[in-house]
Parts: sequence; structure tokens; C-alpha cells
Amino acid sequence: MIQKLIEKIQKTKAPICVGLDPMLSYIPEHILKRSFGEFGETLAGAADAIWNFNKEIVDATWDLIPSVKPQIAMYEQFGIEGLRAYEKTVRYCQSKGLIVIGDAKRGDIGSTSAAYATAHLGSVTVGSTVCRAFDTDFLTVNPYLGTDGVKPFVDVCRSENKGIFVLVKTSNPSSGEFQDQLIDGKPLYEHVAAKVVEWGADTIEGAYSNVGAVVGATYPEMGAILRRLMPHTYFLVPGYGAQGGTAQDLKACFNKDGLGAVVNSSRGIIAAYRKDAYAKFGAEHFAEASRQAVVDMIADINSVL
Repeated sequence: MIQKLIEKIQKTKAPICVGLDPMLSYIPEHILKRSFGEFGETLAGAADAIWNFNKEIVDATWDLIPSVKPQIAMYEQFGIEGLRAYEKTVRYCQSKGLIVIGDAKRGDIGSTSAAYATAHLGSVTVGSTVCRAFDTDFLTVNPYLGTDGVKPFVDVCRSENKGIFVLVKTSNPSSGEFQDQLIDGKPLYEHVAAKVVEWGADTIEGAYSNVGAVVGATYPEMGAILRRLMPHTYFLVPGYGAQGGTAQDLKACFNKDGLGAVVNSSRGIIAAYRKDAYAKFGAEHFAEASRQAVVDMIADINSVL
């Protein structure tokens, strides 16, 4: 699967993914009015608004980008109706040829972790029928429980040709409370990086492994260290734009071949129409603002590679 993502990145010349993390506050009034008019101010109404918002953004950007990253919590907050919108979004993006990175940060032990892997990446047998649930192409995984929690995901990656991105050094301000703690003279994130390399050693496709790493753009010095420690690991890089990470900050996450990382932007793209730089588009043309924000992001990142 990592090779498929790389091919899409090379074809589009866009090492990015659009984070489809919709909040109701991002959705223009005309979409809310239409959905609430049909379903009322209900969970179903909220989910319908989210779906229609996502669809317009995907329709406006799919030809420019290789991948999207829907954050499942933004859908779960609306219950079952929200999860239906999540599934519908995943399927629609895949129908457009986009690689879908499910951002669910799952991780547990034993059969529980295996069930998570099945739900998001694999298949389950119901009677004599093989069924697929969310069936994303990649999934973010929390490694806190160690190998017991990660191995079931790696197993599914092998059997289903899927991929994962394991949290290594995240972009949030308090990430250092645990991730930067020294153990045997090295920060915890370096120990996690070593395990990610180990877990992915037999899932290599070409130059890169199907077991990737989440490495935030907000800590460029650490990104440079991790790039050296993980030469064959693809990075999913959050923190660009709204969180303060710049193109220059994330340069160290890439290898000399210009590959090695895919950079995420969520509200900087999907809520672009609310920013001064794109205000001219207005709420009615929010998707066109998102397209322009994608064009600008691609140019910004490619300027430093």
C-alpha cells in the first residue's frame, strides 16, 4: 500500500493529505440549513451536513491530491449517524482514487487490537460471507501497549496489503510529557522509532515500509533525528499550517529523493474560506477556497524540497 501512496504522490507532485476533520462550526450556513431542513436539528441532520460538506471539498480537490485523512472522532461525536457519514466519506474518496488514511489512533492488546485491525483495515467472516467494515487504506495506531498492541495491525497489513502510521513524535504541545522522557539516555520517541523500524522490517515495498510513523512538523529538530533513525519509514506529518508548522520545519522529514513524508493539513484546507487570504471566495464557494488552499500548500512544500 505504501507504494501505491508513493505513486499517487509522484503523479500529483503533491506530498500532502487533506484532513477531513469537519466541525459544525466549519460548515457554511447554506449547507446546515439544507440538512437541518430535511432531517431537523438532530444527529442525522448534523451527519448529513458533514457528508455534503466533505463531498464538495473532495469534488474540488481530488485531482490535485494523493490522499485524505478523516479523523474518526469528528464523526463519532454524532453517534451512529456520524459513523455512517465517515464510512460514506471513505467510500467516496476511494471511488475518486484517493488513498484514505483513517485517523483513529487505535491500539489495545490481543483480540481487542485484532478486532480494531479487522474493523478498519481488514475483513471479517459473517457466516459464509467475507465482509469489510470501514476498509481504509491506512490507519493511525497508538503504540503505548507495545508489540502486543501493534502486531495485529502489522499482520493485517501483510495479509491485506494495507498500511499503518504509528504515533512516534506527535505535534501537540504536551507531547513531551511522555515522548521526550529519557530512558537509558535516549528520549522515549527514539525507542518507539526503533520498534517501528523493527515492526515494519518485513513489510518493505521498494524503499519504504508499510509501517509508517506519525512525526509532527512542530518539532523539526526531532524530525531530523527521526529521519536519520528511520530511513525506510514513511512519515505522516501533522502540524503544518494552523498548528504552526512551516514548510521549512517539515523539510527534515523528507529524504533526499523528495519522498519519505506526506504532510497533513485539516482546517487550513477545509475551513480555508474563513481565512483572510481566501475570504474573496465567500461561504457559498467554500470548496473553491479549499482548492486554492491546496494549490498554495503544494507550492509551499515543493519550494523547500
